[in-house]
Amino acid sequence: MIPVEIVGMGISPDDLTDHLRASIHRADILVGAERHLAAFPDVPARKQTLNRGLKPLVGNIRRWMQDRKVVVLASGDPLFFGIGSYLIRALGAENVVIHPNVSSVAAAFARIKIPWQDAVVLSLHGRGEYRQFLDTLRQSEPVAVLTDPDNHPGRLARLCLENDIVDREMCVLEQLGADGERCRWVDLPRAVRMRFREPNLVVFRRAGRDSRRQPDLHLGMPEGSFDHDRGVITKPEVRTVTLSKLQLADNHVLWDLGAGSGSIAVEASLLIRKGRIVAVEKDERRVEQIRSNGKRFGVRNMKVVQANLPDALASLPRPDRVFIGGGGKQVRKIIRAAAGYLKPEGILVVNTVLISSLEAAGRELERLGFDPEIVQIQINRSRAMPWGARLEAENPVWVVSGKRRLQKGARTGSRKK
Repeated sequence: MIPVEIVGMGISPDDLTDHLRASIHRADILVGAERHLAAFPDVPARKQTLNRGLKPLVGNIRRWMQDRKVVVLASGDPLFFGIGSYLIRALGAENVVIHPNVSSVAAAFARIKIPWQDAVVLSLHGRGEYRQFLDTLRQSEPVAVLTDPDNHPGRLARLCLENDIVDREMCVLEQLGADGERCRWVDLPRAVRMRFREPNLVVFRRAGRDSRRQPDLHLGMPEGSFDHDRGVITKPEVRTVTLSKLQLADNHVLWDLGAGSGSIAVEASLLIRKGRIVAVEKDERRVEQIRSNGKRFGVRNMKVVQANLPDALASLPRPDRVFIGGGGKQVRKIIRAAAGYLKPEGILVVNTVLISSLEAAGRELERLGFDPEIVQIQINRSRAMPWGARLEAENPVWVVSGKRRLQKGARTGSRKK
C-alpha cells in the first residue's frame, strides 16, 4: 500500500516548492478541485475532480493506493480547516503524508500586515454556527472567518448589526492569490450592501486603523486619533474653540456641514448625548472616514449624509446649532440655506482660512439677523531643533459665529421636527 500524499497548494500554484511539484508529477492519480487540476495540464496522471461526495472518493482512494501513487491537492494548508483531517480519519494517519503550505488566513494577515498570533479563526464554510461567531466577535480581536456563498461577508455584517455589534470593521480579502485578488476594509453598514467575489475570507477588528484599543474620547483629540485625508481635519485647538462657540447642550440637534473627517461631529457627541448630530459631506471617501471615526469612538447618535451642499438640508431634522467647515465660493449660499432651517436663538459657526470667506460669512450672518463675532486663532507649534526648540506657525483660522437676534422679520424658517 502506497501512502496518499496531500499537498497544500497555498493560495496559488506559485506557493509550491520544487519538491512538491516533483511529488505531483510522480502521481499516478491526481485528485483536486477543477481549478487546482487545471494548473497541471502537463502532468500525465489520471485526473479526478474533488467534489462534495467525499465518502465515494475515499473508497476509490483505498483501492487506488494499493498499487498506485495518489496525490490529493488541497487549498491553502491541508490541516487548516482542510481535507487533510478528514482523510487522516478515513484512511488512518499511517496511510497519509501531509505537505503543509501557506494557509489563506496566514496570507490574509500578511496582506493586511497585522500579527495574528492572538487571532481567533472560525469557519462558516458549509456551517451556520452563528452563535459561536457572534460570541467570539464580542470577546476577541482580531477574528478571521472563512466564508462560503451562503455565509458571505454581507450576511456576516448584517448579523453583527442585528446583534448590536457595531464597533467592528471588516477586511474582505477576495480571490487571494488570483489575478482578481482584492483586499479592502469596509464598515459594517456598507458591507451589508456590497457584493464580493468568491472565494473570500473576512478579518474583523475593532473599528479604526489598528487593532489597539483607542484612547477615550475627549475634546481636542490629536489628529492621529482620526481617519482623515492629510490636511483635511480641524486642528485640535481650533476644534475646541469651535465647540465652545457652538454652546452645545445635551438635547441639541447639530448640523456639521462639509464635515471632512467628522472630528467636530465626533467630539460634539461628548456634549450632545440625548440629541442628534448630522454630518454632511460630499466626498465618498471622507464619508467612509466619518463613519469609521464614529464607530471607533462609539458615537451612536450621529447620522452621516453624503450630499452636495446645500442640497439635502430639507430632509434633515431642524437644527439648534449649525457648523460650516469651509464652503469656499458657496459659503454665502450654504449659510443662507442653513439659516433658513435654524431654530429661533440658534447659533451658526463658520470656520475658514480664506479672507474672502471671512468677509462673506460675516456680512451674510449680519444680513440674516445674527450678531456675528469673529475670532482669529493663530497656532504656533513647537518643533525640535538640534539645541532646543522653535515655534512654527500654522495657517491662521477664523471662527465666525453668530446667534440669531429675536426681532420682527428675522428668518426662522419652517421645518417639521
